[in-house]
Amino acid sequence: MGLKYSSKINKIRTFALSLIFVGFVVMYIGIFFRSSMFVMTLFMILGLLFIIASTVIYFWIGMLSTKTVQVVCPSCNKITKMLGRVDMCMYCNEPLTLDPDLAGKEFDEKYNRKQKKKKG
Repeated sequence: MGLKYSSKINKIRTFALSLIFVGFVVMYIGIFFRSSMFVMTLFMILGLLFIIASTVIYFWIGMLSTKTVQVVCPSCNKITKMLGRVDMCMYCNEPLTLDPDLAGKEFDEKYNRKQKKKKG
């Protein structure tokens, strides 16, 4: 079975959404420690920090999303946003690239990593 790829923007948004749910779960666990005010407060503050981190990530990806390259997907003909050299369509998960050297090659997220040039 191959890896399931998705758009980078969607991955970051999914991570931020999961932070919200983790924050709620951590706060809910704090309710079980009502007898100890310190432990309950600790869990409530920790949960709040998860939710604040999620808000910061949502803000960051929103700002990043305004600077991305918009392309028309050749498969679904919808406008999608691309981060990096290769990315997936947000709607149909079609591999996309703007680099002519990568056109026709197998999709791999490693193409987005900067490689150090060897001296020699």
